[in-house]
Amino acid sequence: MSFFDTLLGEGMGALMPLFIVGFLGLALIVGTIPFFLTSRKDPLDKLRETANAENKGGRGGTLRTAKGNNKLEKYSTFLEPQDEEQFSAVSLKLVQAGYRSKEAVRIYHFAQFALGIGLLVMGVLYYLAFVSGTGATTQMVLLYILGPGCAGYMMPKYWVTKRQQERQTKITEGFPDALDMMLVCVEAGQSLDQSIIRVSKEIRSSFPALADEFEIVSQQIKAGKDKSSVLADMGERCGVADISSFVTVLVQSATFGTSIAEALRVYAGEMRDKRVMRAEEAANKLPTKMTLATMMLTVPPLLIILVAPSIIGITKLGK
Repeated sequence: MSFFDTLLGEGMGALMPLFIVGFLGLALIVGTIPFFLTSRKDPLDKLRETANAENKGGRGGTLRTAKGNNKLEKYSTFLEPQDEEQFSAVSLKLVQAGYRSKEAVRIYHFAQFALGIGLLVMGVLYYLAFVSGTGATTQMVLLYILGPGCAGYMMPKYWVTKRQQERQTKITEGFPDALDMMLVCVEAGQSLDQSIIRVSKEIRSSFPALADEFEIVSQQIKAGKDKSSVLADMGERCGVADISSFVTVLVQSATFGTSIAEALRVYAGEMRDKRVMRAEEAANKLPTKMTLATMMLTVPPLLIILVAPSIIGITKLGK
């Protein structure tokens, strides 16, 4: 019997039809992807885009647009969610993780697709090379083959979620200091816009994520965007409850005409107290976390010291 007969007959057994169908399906998917990706653009669409560009340019001139090196743009149909709500949710999560580029959603889904398919193929090759002849069960076969594919698909999501949590933690830690500095700037006679610019420059070395957010706010205000919407966008980009409350305080202060310095003074005091409470909470959790490690590292040596002599003595008496 040949190698392939042994591999297909004895290695796979009853799962041989399943593997054949799976390989055929994977081959069809991989084979049809190049046809979709290399599809030519409709000439009528090109004419419409040219006509629109000439109309926008005025007097027969063409409107100059930036030609980016976005190689994934022509694959956006496959790499972007078609549901607007789902697309907005993924885009917001990437922004909160610090990925603000226009291609972030496409790169995210491309990473999921590439890692999922790549690790799935690696799992199949590993199974055929090392596990196929050992009589593995169906559950083990699925674990060896589908496990790496699922892990590769979930890896970008885990990475983005981790980055999002770390960035929100850094923003929360640096926000009380930024408020104190902003309060000093406002009380020194600077406007809120000038104080935001100054704070973004001063805290960049310690808290770059928060400095980026303040810088975006200052640039949007300079561009003429409404201050309330700019601050609301900042709260949405950060995804931190303290920032959202700060935005509400500033918007209400501007709406009712109260002193911004007084509102900042009260809110900065609350943020300092909240930071102290978080530190106390972390300190109170520490003994509980150390209990298991202390028991594992202390109790076994103590038992050996106390019980070992008795066991040795009993053993000698028995002899």
